Parts: sequence; C-alpha cells; structure tokens
Amino acid sequence: MHSKASAVSVTVDLAIFTIRDDELQVLLITRGNEPYLGAPALPGGYVRGGETLDEAALRELSEETGVDGRQLHLEQLRAFGDPGRDPRGRVITVAYLALGPNMPVPQAGTDARTAYWVPVDTALSWQGKLAFDHAELLSEALEQARSKLEYTTVAAAFCTEPFSVGDLRHVYEPSGASRSTRATSGAR
Repeated sequence: MHSKASAVSVTVDLAIFTIRDDELQVLLITRGNEPYLGAPALPGGYVRGGETLDEAALRELSEETGVDGRQLHLEQLRAFGDPGRDPRGRVITVAYLALGPNMPVPQAGTDARTAYWVPVDTALSWQGKLAFDHAELLSEALEQARSKLEYTTVAAAFCTEPFSVGDLRHVYEPSGASRSTRATSGAR
C-alpha cells in the first residue's frame, strides 16, 4: 500500500572556499527574506523547472553574489534532507563544494542583503547562527576539502594558472590553508 506523496522542493546550496589574506575563507550571504531574515547563510536557492542541479548552482551563485562559478572547481557534496531543515516545508538541498583562487569581492543580489568572505574558523564558530542546517553543511564541505587536499590535486584549484610549486606549497603551509592541512594530519 502506498501513501500519498507530499510536496517536496529541491534547492542547491554552495560552500565556496578560497584563500584570502592568507586564510581559508568561505563565501556567505546575509539573507534578505524570511525565513532567517538577516541571518548569515551559504549562497543557494530553489532549482527551477527545466534546470539541471549544476545550472541552478551556477545561477544562484551568480544571482546572490555576482560570482561567476564557471571557472571554479565545483562538485556535488551530498544531499541534505532532514524533514525539519527548512521551516517553509519539505525541502531537500543538494550541497556543492567549490574551490577557487583569487575570488572577487562578491556583490549581493536578488534575495541576498549582503555577500562577503569570512574566515572559515569564524563561520564555524557561528553554530546556531547560520541559517537552516548550513553549519552542518559547511562542516561537511570543509572536511571534504581537507580530505581532497590529501589524496587529489584539488589544491591546484586554489592557484591561478600558471602557478609554481611555491604557489602550490603556499596552500599547504601554515600561512595558507593552515586549518585545512593541520586538521588532515591529525593536529588541531
């Protein structure tokens, strides 16, 4: 016996990392609409009919922050779908992880009141202040980025081409993405 299906919406949310001022930073917005009016959040929004998930992620990033994501290392992280994650109803989000070098100063648009870069450690300290389940999403994206630094060439995504070995080393050294590399080696 099948029960009647309830309406479910799909969104995308993006955890975008770069190195600015010798710190690993994440792109956040201040929400301009309810729910969570005025709260910090990751950029994201609803997937439109006829739009792929990747297209929705790139569109939302551009609309809310003015950042062109086509040159970023962009990948799906995972889906988040706990029933109470969004007070507007049943919403499943597909989270994206994005990495990029020399990211521009963002320009807020559409339903984002502001858009800004913030050190990852600062954003992680805002447990309970980030909208929706974005603290969990941010933590998982950071762990995925840390993991990828150990076993892939993803560190190159933080460097502008052409880059030198010294540029790449900067990503791994304490003056670069120190929290990322120390955490993956077991030291905290």
